[in-house]
Amino acid sequence: MDDRRKRLLYRATHRGTREADRLVGDYAEAHLLDLDSELLDTFEALLGEADVDLVGWIFGRIAPFPAKYREILTMMIDFQKNL
Repeated sequence: MDDRRKRLLYRATHRGTREADRLVGDYAEAHLLDLDSELLDTFEALLGEADVDLVGWIFGRIAPFPAKYREILTMMIDFQKNL
């Protein structure tokens, strides 16, 4: 794993709330290596969002989510549904 992905994995698994750590971190652990450069940029930007927003978007409590995150959040939502 390259340094950028290692940093993103750390940020994804150390969000600040246990719920966000699990939701975002579990996805990152499973799929971070599969993300192309564009999706990696989007994932990195997504990590800058507040935990409450991330959790709300993933669980559908807050809708709609920003269009710029549509692809990565759809992938994360599908990942959660398939657990």
